[in-house]
Amino acid sequence: MFDQILQFLLTGVTVGATYALVALGFAIIYNASDVVNFAQGEFVMMGAMSAVALSAGDGGLPLLPSLALAVLITIGVGILLQRFAIAPAHGASVVTTIIITIGASIFLRGVALLLWGKDIFALPHFSGETPLHIGNATLLPQNLWVMGGAALMVIGVHLFFNHTTQGKAILACACNRTAASLVGINVGMMMLVAYGLSAFLGAMAGILVTPITFTSYDAGVMLGLKGFSAAILGGMGNPMGAVAGGLLLGLIESLAAGLISSGYKDAIGFVILLLVLFFRPSGLFGRASAERV
Repeated sequence: MFDQILQFLLTGVTVGATYALVALGFAIIYNASDVVNFAQGEFVMMGAMSAVALSAGDGGLPLLPSLALAVLITIGVGILLQRFAIAPAHGASVVTTIIITIGASIFLRGVALLLWGKDIFALPHFSGETPLHIGNATLLPQNLWVMGGAALMVIGVHLFFNHTTQGKAILACACNRTAASLVGINVGMMMLVAYGLSAFLGAMAGILVTPITFTSYDAGVMLGLKGFSAAILGGMGNPMGAVAGGLLLGLIESLAAGLISSGYKDAIGFVILLLVLFFRPSGLFGRASAERV
């Protein structure tokens, strides 16, 4: 029984690390622009599908350049989304911006469907497929890539916002755009940086997890919803809380699937989302007020 629990925990941390990156992307954009970006899951899909397309076939690029180029493509998509869809709607209601991001999500899925069809694709494992053994539990080397990559990116985001001029400028824009503009901060540029960073996190999540879970044109739908649930669970206005929410959601899902039934795995996240919205709308790690820092 202990070995089974350990296996479920290892799987949960891997899945949770992916949710954490998606949730962190949600939190960054929400903090910077008050927008709930429901196209965040499509950033995950675009990163993975672009990497597959660039590295596929005899004429494909080597793995590392294809991954780097896929990340740059996804960052470009995130910047274009902000520039041509979100920025023109500045000052619009929350419902309007949500509809815009849902429309962008549908558009990106349609483009992916036209480019790559409905097939399921995979990336090669970064360092082989020989499983590692921890007791009687097994762990693929790619799981370590997911966990380690997520940890490095979370630390990097924390350092960026707390120890760089651009990061502090984005935080200033999140607190008060007018005041930030008056002290010389280019608010429009900071919004582009925030969306580019969010797209980067989504692309990296997709690239890291695709060797394990595969990808397709609609792979971002469920990941986006799970990431949103994780962000709400941890506290949408709290980036590190969103990360904790992602890890917690992954662990709960894995344990529920293993100990109860795998048929309930996807439902668990949405049940948790409803419970949090009912009993603690600010999230487990959010403040009761709507103050965002």
